[in-house]
Amino acid sequence: MVDVLSDEIARFVRAVGPEPDETLREMDDYAEREGFPHVGPEVGAFLRFVARMADAERIFEFGSGYGYSAYWMAAALPDDGEIVLTEVDEDELELAREYMGRGGYNDLARYEPGDAMETIEAYDGPFDVVLIDHQKHRYADAFEAVRSKVPVGGVVIADNAITAGPIDFEALLTIAEGGAPDDVNQHTRGIADYLERVTDDPDFETIVLPLGEGIAVSYRVG
Repeated sequence: MVDVLSDEIARFVRAVGPEPDETLREMDDYAEREGFPHVGPEVGAFLRFVARMADAERIFEFGSGYGYSAYWMAAALPDDGEIVLTEVDEDELELAREYMGRGGYNDLARYEPGDAMETIEAYDGPFDVVLIDHQKHRYADAFEAVRSKVPVGGVVIADNAITAGPIDFEALLTIAEGGAPDDVNQHTRGIADYLERVTDDPDFETIVLPLGEGIAVSYRVG
């Protein structure tokens, strides 16, 4: 995998950013101990920052794992806000419920076991912030499923926009620059297709930020 940030820069970003609370530190320890891929405190803090800037009242996650990103963002919601967590692994979702409860966020959270693509069909918008962090080859489909439910001023964020275990960054870069590499795996192709889809959408303005493993941030302008 390509290094998105050097260790020193990552430490600097973490040091300057907001301090995780005790529960988040426990969640970071869990990720390190279990080898669980989570967005980490740099991206978590950014997600919460975006939710605050968007005055988010409702948030939807495609893939929530054990609730790490949801925990960060829930702090930005009003008392009558809502965050929908989706996860195919019910044990992970139960762990998310436990952690969210420790933070006092269970009244805001909706826990939806199963396929996020089916769950989103059961929810009406608007969603002010959407996080896409599930199977990479389904990112573009997730965007299609939720884009009409994101209002002007809303934000769609996709994790792993630069790298992750199976993503071939050199192939991704070649595609982004207009090339056509051979033997692209479905994970890399999924990210490339997603980035092409959101950058071609005239209703969204998209940038990629080098935080964590790369995040694509798409702001609805029209």
